Amino acid sequence: METTWKPTAAGICAIIGGVIELIFGLVTLSMGSFAGGLFMGWFAAMGAPFIVLGIIAILGGIFALKRKTWWLALVGSICAIPVGIGILALIFVILGKNEFA
Repeated sequence: METTWKPTAAGICAIIGGVIELIFGLVTLSMGSFAGGLFMGWFAAMGAPFIVLGIIAILGGIFALKRKTWWLALVGSICAIPVGIGILALIFVILGKNEFA
């Protein structure tokens, strides 16, 4: 089996997207806790999904770098899409499917 750069690029893109989502989610969640009152629930509701998506994207990126469990790398790439760089990760994971164990 030939090893190419595609899964590596997909993993890096997914991890970067996941880190951005995680930071955005944590900042939004902390702003909601400081704002208090009416907006606290809305900010918490907006921040929590980004934290979950970020964690899944990071884990998917790790699986892509290790070239193990293609579908987990695919899910991680999909979870990084809201940031934008996840589109590249998704394309590279799909193109590099044959390199996964």
